[in-house]
Amino acid sequence: MFTKRRSLIALAVLLAGCGTTTPPATKPAAVLQPAAAAVPKKIRIGLALGGGAARGFAHIGVIKALEAQGIFADVVVGTSAGSVVGAMYAAGNDGFALQKTAMEMDEAEISDWAMPLFGKSSGVLKGDALQNYVNKAVKNVPIEKLKIPFGAVATDLNNGQPILFRRGNTGQAVRASSSVPSVFQPVRIGDRSYVDGGLVAPVPVRFAREMGADFIIAVNISSQTDAQAAVSSLEVLMQTFAIMGQRLNHYELKDADVVITPNLPKMGSNDFAGRNRAIMAGEQAAAAVMPQIKAKLKARQQS
Repeated sequence: MFTKRRSLIALAVLLAGCGTTTPPATKPAAVLQPAAAAVPKKIRIGLALGGGAARGFAHIGVIKALEAQGIFADVVVGTSAGSVVGAMYAAGNDGFALQKTAMEMDEAEISDWAMPLFGKSSGVLKGDALQNYVNKAVKNVPIEKLKIPFGAVATDLNNGQPILFRRGNTGQAVRASSSVPSVFQPVRIGDRSYVDGGLVAPVPVRFAREMGADFIIAVNISSQTDAQAAVSSLEVLMQTFAIMGQRLNHYELKDADVVITPNLPKMGSNDFAGRNRAIMAGEQAAAAVMPQIKAKLKARQQS
């Protein structure tokens, strides 16, 4: 009897166990993850600032307009007047600071008249004043230690070849880049003499490319040869520069991603009184092509 009861209990336990058997474990369903957004490529923006004497104030307006849209240069290259503005910008001055400096600038600060020797002189201005003015503006920081990589283009008077100053005395390099023949005396550095970079690179696009820029915004401030009648000796000289530079620009500007050309048809090369008008023209010209700049930058970042 006892044995039979034990058998019944064992059978009941066995049947109960069959009813509560744990089902086989199942793998959890895979969770779909959203695709990672593509990270835009870092594009090195180059600013190529051309020469044009007093018309160079327009560069400041261009810089202001670009900064207002969050566009900042990673590389700056300047020729002549473009090297003056470019050096100050590369030193860390934003567009508003540049405008303040421009409006406060006294033309006499950069004019040091040369005394002709026996009636002969290679230039009516020595250029020391311009050199000192620039060095003061950049706090005597040499080119290689400026906050933004910077280059100033000049012409080697001995062989006519361009040179890109990327090291050394900032003011001296800008002075060499700005030394218009017959206006400024040539700048002697080592055993070489240098004059205005506009003779070889009126708008230094290719040098911005050489310095590693992926996307180049060129600013062409040279006057149109038919825009005004040249009356003074300086205007005749600058008009000659404009004629020479047109063919160079025709080829060099093709390599720029965007070209900004401020509208200054009646502004002479020595019209320092028109600086505010030039700054405004630079802002307006940059604003006009801003959609083009943004579209091309976006396309380049996503390519």
